[in-house]
Amino acid sequence: MIKEEVQLSAEDVELLNSKDGLHALLRNKKVDCRKALNEIKYITELRAYQEELIKLQNWVIENGKKVVIIFEGLDAAGKGGAIRRITEYINPRHFKIVALDIPTEDESKQWFFQRYINRLPKPGEIVFFDRSWYNRAVVEPVNGFCTQKEYEVFMDQVNNFEQMLVQSDTHLLKIYFSISKEEQAKRFKDIKNNPLKRWKITPVDEKAQELWDEYTDYKDKMFESTTTDHAPWKIIRANKKSHARLEAIKYIIENIPYKE
Repeated sequence: MIKEEVQLSAEDVELLNSKDGLHALLRNKKVDCRKALNEIKYITELRAYQEELIKLQNWVIENGKKVVIIFEGLDAAGKGGAIRRITEYINPRHFKIVALDIPTEDESKQWFFQRYINRLPKPGEIVFFDRSWYNRAVVEPVNGFCTQKEYEVFMDQVNNFEQMLVQSDTHLLKIYFSISKEEQAKRFKDIKNNPLKRWKITPVDEKAQELWDEYTDYKDKMFESTTTDHAPWKIIRANKKSHARLEAIKYIIENIPYKE
């Protein structure tokens, strides 16, 4: 069997000789230089971005800014993992991660946006929504959790709601992680086979593959109707988790004017 020859630059060798590089290179029985190099390049780039996130958060705190970052995507798209990388080193006293469960009986009788308003950031704070009010744009109508009228009212109100947020000096970013049907099936299988992650699978997840086309139709309507000048969508191809995480952080640091 002919082995493929790996050409390494001086920079590549330096990366592999670093502490993280040696760990990536030697932690598996079979040494794979190319795989280890890709891993250390990802770690290096991620850490550089994470340093910028610390500067961004300091700007938010010192200037009393309010930031809302929405993460949306189909089940198993990698939203939670991306949020964990983003928040790994920033000050936990000045950010919140919001992942709401189904509404209570009282919440279901309120104006739909009310329970999200109650979790918006105070000055000097960043709020990350791991799913958001856009549940009503895709998940709820696909699974019959809202009526057609409730869906239409939401779609009629959401752009004005977001415009009010932006006009009240809130920075609003909307990020969508897009994965293929095949990749979602693969991730579901991996989760089910991992006893530490099996709890993540919900009845809604179990039906996700079956309802793929319906999700796609509502997702496309959401993009078409709710991409605005004041709150556009950033769609990130997320089949490769490391790429998606870096793209998400890059988008955040490029679209919040913290250097000013």
